[in-house]
Amino acid sequence: MNYCVDPLHYRRRKTREVKVGNVGIGGDNPIRVQSMITCDTMDTEASIQQTIELANAGCEIVRITAPTVKDARNLETIVQGLRERGCDVPIVADIHFKPEAAMEAAKWVEKVRINPGNYADSKKFVIREYTDEQYTAELNRIRERFSPLVDLCKKRGIAIRIGTNHGSLSDRILNRYGDTPLGMVESALEFARIARDLDYHDFVFSMKASNPKIMIAAYRLLVARLDELGPDWNYPLHLGVTEAGEGEDARIKSAIGIGSLLADGIGDTVRVSLTEDSPHEIPVAKALIENIKKTPNPPSPWTGSAVASTQRSTLNAQLSFDPFSYQRRASETLVVVPQERDDPGQRVKLGGGELIRVVVRQTNFDKIAHKIDRMGDYKPEIVYESAAIREVDPCDDSAVAKINLENTPQLVTVRDDIDLPVIAAFRLLAAKLQARHPILLKDTLTCRASVSDANRNDGVSQKRPTDFLTTLLTASTNIGSLLCDGIGDAILVQGEEAPGQALRLSYNILQAAGSRIFKTDYVACPSCGRTLFNLQTTTAKIKAATSHLKGVKIAIMGCIVNGPGEMADADFGYVGGAPGKVNLYVGKTAVKFNIPEAEAVNRLQDLIREHGKWADPVPKATPMEAVS
Repeated sequence: MNYCVDPLHYRRRKTREVKVGNVGIGGDNPIRVQSMITCDTMDTEASIQQTIELANAGCEIVRITAPTVKDARNLETIVQGLRERGCDVPIVADIHFKPEAAMEAAKWVEKVRINPGNYADSKKFVIREYTDEQYTAELNRIRERFSPLVDLCKKRGIAIRIGTNHGSLSDRILNRYGDTPLGMVESALEFARIARDLDYHDFVFSMKASNPKIMIAAYRLLVARLDELGPDWNYPLHLGVTEAGEGEDARIKSAIGIGSLLADGIGDTVRVSLTEDSPHEIPVAKALIENIKKTPNPPSPWTGSAVASTQRSTLNAQLSFDPFSYQRRASETLVVVPQERDDPGQRVKLGGGELIRVVVRQTNFDKIAHKIDRMGDYKPEIVYESAAIREVDPCDDSAVAKINLENTPQLVTVRDDIDLPVIAAFRLLAAKLQARHPILLKDTLTCRASVSDANRNDGVSQKRPTDFLTTLLTASTNIGSLLCDGIGDAILVQGEEAPGQALRLSYNILQAAGSRIFKTDYVACPSCGRTLFNLQTTTAKIKAATSHLKGVKIAIMGCIVNGPGEMADADFGYVGGAPGKVNLYVGKTAVKFNIPEAEAVNRLQDLIREHGKWADPVPKATPMEAVS
């Protein structure tokens, strides 16, 4: 199965156009930016103001939740108020659980988002075997529930998003396909077939998950399935990592999931889900799109390198990884010297089943050498110049073949300053290099230190201006995507000059990709009108109480929509159950109910203690933020 046009050349997937009001999605349109307001839908003025703020920030499509028929009916007033104030941004109604709310909302908005996992199904986590006849009967029941909405949207000329969430697959799907990317895809296709049977084609797919590996695999599998079904299944895709959280970690996780798919030409609209005020999402989404626009894509065979063209190959190598199922590349273990003049007893292992290591250049190591003993888990593990790293142009078959003839495994990386996109370069290297050789990943193929040195004028280093958001998103997209492909045994962030900041970014990318857990992991949803407590302040309180629990995963959910499902791989969950009340979970099982919000964080700590995951915090002499 093919999941993209060419995994070694950037080519955007061709789709049909779907109109959402005055905004075209897919086709020849640019990749669109979406977001969602966070206030109560019944607060008309706040809904109008937040929508206008998003539109002014560059949001092209705005989503508003409609949890009840009453909320859905108020969308008429909200849309009317927006149009009277000159705001023509298309409005999407977000529907969960209630087809009646969808039918009402479809009268007033330009698009309706439905979740196949809960549109016509109640979720009870029931384990049951379905015969083929029983399964067909269930599909007929769904058809009866979904068809009226399709007919109304077709009549009004408005769009639908069939938005699957990993956290809210139906019991029926879970019992037949499991909690898998395949289950996500089949859940969406069931609804798409109903729409197509009614000759309705103005729909968009999404495959959201809080785990970037699952999200990437689901979108890839969906594209492959659509391709198999035929050229008229070329529907646009909306991208997003759901429950990404807040701050730097959320931006990194979003870049890994969204950025890697955009780099493969997948995606027609983007929403970055942050547990922050919605306008903060827009610059991140726009920067991810701009990054992809800058992807170098020279023709093949490649030219412009010092290697003669007769020694170079075209990019036709078969991928070394399964794009639909994560498995780490099976390299052999080797030992490297961490830094020059180091004690041989302190040598570091990498490759095989060892931890993915963090590498720095000698110049950056020298800047922080005096405080390494105070850097805890965030210290550099290997100095580039001390590790006997073999640099190679992956298009140079003879150079790669020479390494493959070595009797012992070598640590190999892509040479700087070659004319290749980073992801394509390392995929090509992994395809040609024998798997026994570990690979060092880089975020860019330009060393910032060497650029500064090259631009010296009268003894003064002429440094390029640094946009850390762009640096963060570039590093996360490039390194994170490759880690999710299973490629990489060590990483080097060289696009950021500040050594502490580069180290923090390195470790946070490993954490977000699920490749190396070294701190507490949080899954936190963005706020919306369904949220039953203040997500930003609550998340801050929970982090203050638990951020020292290395390796513990905590989910913070404003409501039940995706709660249990997205907490499937979390250790503990904090979920809004009713206004002012919180339910606590262990995994996806609710164990404490209707806890007053004022007591809930303390009760969460007690729950963690009960399950043997608690440790008292140890004061640190130097926080990570002080290292840079």
